[in-house]
Amino acid sequence: MLDQDQLKCLQWRSRRGMLELDVLLEPFTRDALPEMNEADQLAYVRLLECEDPDLFSWFMSGDRPADPELSRMVDRVLDRGRYQGEAM
Repeated sequence: MLDQDQLKCLQWRSRRGMLELDVLLEPFTRDALPEMNEADQLAYVRLLECEDPDLFSWFMSGDRPADPELSRMVDRVLDRGRYQGEAM
């Protein structure tokens, strides 16, 4: 499992400088990531290593990464973003 320092580092890395990505990734990193198991946390770390244009395409246009683990993580982020949006 990631420790508090690693989680804080990932919160910083989730700030992509693109509002559409920041709105999804920052709350996910802050609220959902600490509760995830280690395998899912590591999949999220891999997701953050991807290029912004790829992330934008996956989150905004319905494209999915070829890697099934990353694709599942994209779906988790989107599902959490939709849930949070409905709660407001």
